[in-house]
Amino acid sequence: MSERPVQFSDRGGWWLAQARPHPALRAFLRSYDGYWETLAAPSRRRTVPTRTTVTIINLGPPLYLEVPGSGGRVHGSFVAGMHDGHGMYRSPGGQRGIQLDMTPLGSYTLFGVPLARFTNDAVDLADLLGRGAQMLVERLAAAPSWGERFDLLDDFLLRRLADGPAPDPEVARAWRLLNRDLAVTVADLAAEVGWSRKHLTNRFREQAGLPPKVMARVLRFQRAVELLSGGTGLADAASAAGYYDQAHLNREFRALSGCTPTELIAGERPAGAAR
Repeated sequence: MSERPVQFSDRGGWWLAQARPHPALRAFLRSYDGYWETLAAPSRRRTVPTRTTVTIINLGPPLYLEVPGSGGRVHGSFVAGMHDGHGMYRSPGGQRGIQLDMTPLGSYTLFGVPLARFTNDAVDLADLLGRGAQMLVERLAAAPSWGERFDLLDDFLLRRLADGPAPDPEVARAWRLLNRDLAVTVADLAAEVGWSRKHLTNRFREQAGLPPKVMARVLRFQRAVELLSGGTGLADAASAAGYYDQAHLNREFRALSGCTPTELIAGERPAGAAR
């Protein structure tokens, strides 16, 4: 029986089981988020760009997922790549599974493929991991506790970490700089890492899924979402996230999420499905 500490919380129609991954994995994802829906009613939800890929290990009914530019498909377990637009998922209810929000470069290493292959798209877990994906899902479904499920994920991801490709040091440095300073330009990044702008843009997009300029746009949007979710006013959030003014923030929210900031925050829901 696992001795891993697991926190449980009731999110109003959802239960969430959370635990920290192995220390060697924490640079790539903050937590394991297990979830199950107690009110099994059909639902639909908007998806928006985030600073992470989203992996859903589905232990319940399939989801219908629609992502920008690629139409919609039914998925069991899947990985949603980096996005610069909004989409939608539809559930018949009774969701149950585990969500992993991984950094793009962590996903590059742990899944072993360039993220550019599924930018603005989602791919079945089996298409990335082969037969090992089905075996993983079956073992997770059969595990008697959430702690033991998270132990299984540790073992699986640590093996992937040992065998996976490392991102270029220049790409990794550019990623850190982008996260540190949302106002940094591609020219600044190229000068910092010693590459041309074109070469940096191409390599960064290949490994992280989005070009650095677009990634900065997504990171700025996510920063604004975090501020607004915490109660910061629109004007202050716009300034703190690096927008010219509130009108600029409103335009970016329309472009990236398909709705206004107020509509997006009002419709937010705790973790437990693609977000």
